[in-house]
Amino acid sequence: MNFEPYPFEKLNNLLKDITPNKNYAPSVLTIGEPQFETPDFIQKALCDNSSLLKKYPKTSGELDLRVAQRNFVSKRFSVELSDEQIIPTFGTREVLFNFPQFLLFDTQEPTIAFTNPFYQIYEGAAIASRAKTIHLNLNEENNFKPEINEEELSTCDLVILNFPNNPTTSTLSLEELSEWVYLALKHDFVLLNDECYSEIYTDKPIPSLLEASIHVGNTTFKNVLVVNSISKRSSAPGLRSGFIAGDENILKEYMKYRTYIGCASPLPLQSAAAHAWNDEKHVEVSREIYKNNFKIAKEILEVEIPSATFYVWLKVSNPIEFTKTLFLKYNVKVLPGEFLAREDANGINPGKEFVRIALVEAQEKTKNALQRIKECLDEQ
Repeated sequence: MNFEPYPFEKLNNLLKDITPNKNYAPSVLTIGEPQFETPDFIQKALCDNSSLLKKYPKTSGELDLRVAQRNFVSKRFSVELSDEQIIPTFGTREVLFNFPQFLLFDTQEPTIAFTNPFYQIYEGAAIASRAKTIHLNLNEENNFKPEINEEELSTCDLVILNFPNNPTTSTLSLEELSEWVYLALKHDFVLLNDECYSEIYTDKPIPSLLEASIHVGNTTFKNVLVVNSISKRSSAPGLRSGFIAGDENILKEYMKYRTYIGCASPLPLQSAAAHAWNDEKHVEVSREIYKNNFKIAKEILEVEIPSATFYVWLKVSNPIEFTKTLFLKYNVKVLPGEFLAREDANGINPGKEFVRIALVEAQEKTKNALQRIKECLDEQ
């Protein structure tokens, strides 16, 4: 298999010969990892259940975690799932990599479509599945929303969406998501939405593909799946708690597959995760932090506050040179957008004019870093 280096490896190579200005404290705004303490009640639950390390965890997940995740979906999206319609997972990265391989194993010459720019694990899954890839470009012209080409989609076996979107911050409305459900049923492809940023919204709650499925009458979620995680929601990426939910006919067979791959979450982690999924107050606190960071970004960089995520998708002149200069003169790291995307069939990389800035620090650190970015922009 021939995998591309990860974006952060590309960034390290880009900056390896640069000595940053030591007059500034380092500021790393590259990775989508919340830089806040995991809430105390989650840490306490982990410690209180450490004795459970003596037991093997079930691949299917413990009942308290499954119930907590179903309750989350019910409270947040008003969608009632049966126990057969959800599987707890070890985060979502492993799912996004191994689920396509499971799904497409018996398919001759499979085809996967996914949004571009993208979370690189989608590409890795396509490579591991020996699948042809169709890029759904997200750019200014289409308002960072995937354009529908039914001729191409009719050839797809799996379509992966990612809304709220990393890195462009765009969202899809219930009606827009519903159109994708119609397409999945019409052309008989599996539609999966990566919803890991669904809880980091700045105003109104963001709809789920599960809601859209019910909205169009697909109450059994045929061909429809979502993944979600507490990594961003609860500032707990190390807890590795996620789920995949939707079409129970697909999940029944996928559950069998999962018994072989050894991704069961340790029991203390499951207990702590159940506490996190059951609580909303700590999530409200996080949302306020990110919302305030966006207000700072609007004031300093004059960017619009997006509907969701904690990123700024900033258009700059010559992003590669900007990234190098910013690190050299101001000791701030950002991620060139082209590292998060690929050239399409027409040789167009939709991330080429942008940098991604992760607003995952506390307010003062965020303000300081954004002021440095503004100074660098003013020098262009």
